[in-house]
Amino acid sequence: MLVREAKLLNGKKNQYNSLDEAIRTAQFIRNKAIRYWIDNQGVDKSRLYKLSKELASEFPFVNKLNSSARQASAEVAWTSISNFYRRCKEAAKKKGYPKFKKHCRSVEYKQSGYKLSDDCMFITFTDKFKSGKFSLYCNTETREDLFRSKINRVRIVRRVDGYYCQFCIDANRKESGNYTGNVIGVDLGIKYFYKDQNDNAVVYPQYLRQSEKKLKRRQRQLSKKFVKGKKPQSNNYHKARKKLGKCHLKVSRQRKDCSIKQARCVVASNDVIVYEDLKIQNMVKNHHLAKSISDASWYQFTQWLERYGKIWDKAVVAVNPKYTSQDCSNCGHRVKKTLSTRTHVCPSCHTEVCRDTNAARNILSRGLEIIGIEHNQGTVGHTETSDLSGTLWETTASANDG
Repeated sequence: MLVREAKLLNGKKNQYNSLDEAIRTAQFIRNKAIRYWIDNQGVDKSRLYKLSKELASEFPFVNKLNSSARQASAEVAWTSISNFYRRCKEAAKKKGYPKFKKHCRSVEYKQSGYKLSDDCMFITFTDKFKSGKFSLYCNTETREDLFRSKINRVRIVRRVDGYYCQFCIDANRKESGNYTGNVIGVDLGIKYFYKDQNDNAVVYPQYLRQSEKKLKRRQRQLSKKFVKGKKPQSNNYHKARKKLGKCHLKVSRQRKDCSIKQARCVVASNDVIVYEDLKIQNMVKNHHLAKSISDASWYQFTQWLERYGKIWDKAVVAVNPKYTSQDCSNCGHRVKKTLSTRTHVCPSCHTEVCRDTNAARNILSRGLEIIGIEHNQGTVGHTETSDLSGTLWETTASANDG
């Protein structure tokens, strides 16, 4: 499914308060479902559906929420439970036991509880909370998808800068890609966002570092307005809290925008993309590098690589990063080095190259071995075969389907 987003505008204060009540009710149903699962053995998804109906008859404020939204809240609880069961079967180190939520920010409707206008300019929520009519602010592409596609679900999301409506559209996004015959190995790093096997580097803008001074100032202003033990806090405190939240939201949006653009550029220019499957949760345990690693948003970048690879039917391969920086890409001799050593010098074959470039070449070699393509230390020889049958892009496309 595709997810299209529009901002809810032109609503009054009591309308937005009604949306908050719907969100809190959805959180209440989810937590009740988790509690019921903890207290009773052998609970399944259908029993949680029935529980949401029983809660509506027991609590009047739950009955105000649309029945499909109540079921969707029970589904959210069941998703966390089923993921816990799956991780237990996989013998994962962290099982992720379902927890109660204190600050939920969304409520989801299925096929009822809302009505979209004929011109797709307005949406009206028709449940007993009486949120009313809102204007939809979105781009032209989103508006066209709302006209011609089937909407499976509608989700209201509360953010610090307002309320948004997400439309889950029943569509399978497939586009015809431009096949060039190029291959690329991507080594992710901190000094450079990534480097490839040809020593081409992309420098990350470091959005968190750029906004760090402003964030610290906003945080100090918030701390000065906090009064310990006072409930609720003052209006000035909440104004400062929203200003701080908007700064963090801007940084997260800048990261996402950069990740999308870089991933799209990489996948559009190459037929085979190989990247290192880093364990970022383990890497951020190093407190000297945790902030820089989080600011780089490697995980988000690799997720968009996978997504664009499926859209354009191109091969995107994740490989084990073990010893990619230490093994020589020319002869395979292992040269141990610390993080401060930025140049790879091989005593066996006397190869001298940038550490990240050497790692990118090893990453590319491992990826091509997985999909069964011989690596010739370059893209020459592949560039003129993209229009022939049985060539590189057809082989990798079939491997991606498998």
